[in-house]
Amino acid sequence: MSTVAFHTLGCKVNHYETEAIWQLFKEQGYERTEFERLSDVYVINTCTVTNTGDKKSRQVIRRAVRSNPDAVICVTGCYAQTSPAEIMAIPGVDIVVGTQDRTKLLEYIEQYRAERKPINAVGNIMKNRIYEELDVPAFTDRTRASLKIQEGCNNFCTFCIIPWARGLMRSRDPQEVIRQAQQLVDAGYQEIVLTGIHTGGYGEDLKDYNLAQLLRDLEQEVKGLKRLRISSIEASQLTDEVIAVLKQSNIVVRHLHIPIQSGSDTVLKRMRRKYTMAFFANRLERLRDALPDLAITSDVIVGFPGETEEEFMDTFNFIRDHRFSELHVFPYSMRTGTPAARMDGQIDEAVKNERVHRLIELNDQLAKEYASRYEGKLLEIIPEEESTDHPTGGMLVGYTDNYLKVAISGDESLIGKIVKVKITKAGYPMNEGQFVRVMDNLPV
Repeated sequence: MSTVAFHTLGCKVNHYETEAIWQLFKEQGYERTEFERLSDVYVINTCTVTNTGDKKSRQVIRRAVRSNPDAVICVTGCYAQTSPAEIMAIPGVDIVVGTQDRTKLLEYIEQYRAERKPINAVGNIMKNRIYEELDVPAFTDRTRASLKIQEGCNNFCTFCIIPWARGLMRSRDPQEVIRQAQQLVDAGYQEIVLTGIHTGGYGEDLKDYNLAQLLRDLEQEVKGLKRLRISSIEASQLTDEVIAVLKQSNIVVRHLHIPIQSGSDTVLKRMRRKYTMAFFANRLERLRDALPDLAITSDVIVGFPGETEEEFMDTFNFIRDHRFSELHVFPYSMRTGTPAARMDGQIDEAVKNERVHRLIELNDQLAKEYASRYEGKLLEIIPEEESTDHPTGGMLVGYTDNYLKVAISGDESLIGKIVKVKITKAGYPMNEGQFVRVMDNLPV
């Protein structure tokens, strides 16, 4: 029996797609092995969001070649899409597939074994208008299921290479989304995370169908689905209709990840982001009116070219005043091939780091404040794993619907079930909780 080993770099979408590619191998009778072990085939799913992503991808490819020089080395993903020639130039690489035609990977392996000639199967992603169906009926980690609903992005922010790696916006057929969601629920998943490259843009390329409609249809048609989470949504996609659906829904969780990137109108303009801070503030107010307990998490880029202290403080003050519950803070990283990399006024690394630290301190304070609202309250978590780093050991860790990370004592039979807990000690990044009861299999 042939073996295959995978290594995934980058985002949740890549992890989802690796699982989908594994399904294709599994159907052909392959056995999956660890990447560090000897394998007949290695598949490296690459990332290109930063120059570091490219570098890490190259290191992993070389590691696979060293592990077994006789293996078939396949490289896919975003870096493969944007720079196939760079990857083909690495000695030992046999097959390069970008971010489309991954369903043909096994055919390419057969072709390579027959002809022993390297295959570059990367085409022009910008011409692609059709969503590539890749099914994932089950995941290697057993608790939260991702469900990819769209591909590509039309925004072309000045710091971002991703439209060139993923192509333009393409939505998955709603019936396919619903079918796959039901399959995941039937496989025992309690929570589904809708994911994509520009998830909230779902439906922009469909006739008379949008994200709000998809959320409604998933709730009505998928039997037994307990929790639905949107991995990320832009402020501009939080239409009044979407907010109304969130308010009425019994399964969409009280948590949204809304990337802000900057809280300064002038920086947003240089980033080519499509909103102003007045618009962003208005959407947050509408959301909080509809869902008072909503946790809002966000991404922020610090030290974008030309960012002044005043512009940084606009970001800092906006985040503080609007009480975000958690931030992912990134120092601006030059990405070759993007307009921002050619801009004047690149910020000194020391200034970037100092600003990053100020925002991280603010994040810790805001996250603690948000968590403290729930001390003594009853919430539900889905335990995902046993925590080994806890002093007492034997702790299970999971997330509430509003994205608080909670540790409780309990055995692994609770993993993947919905469990009611009492928050005994609020904190960040971890809250402590006490097991109350299993909610599983109770009527919704």
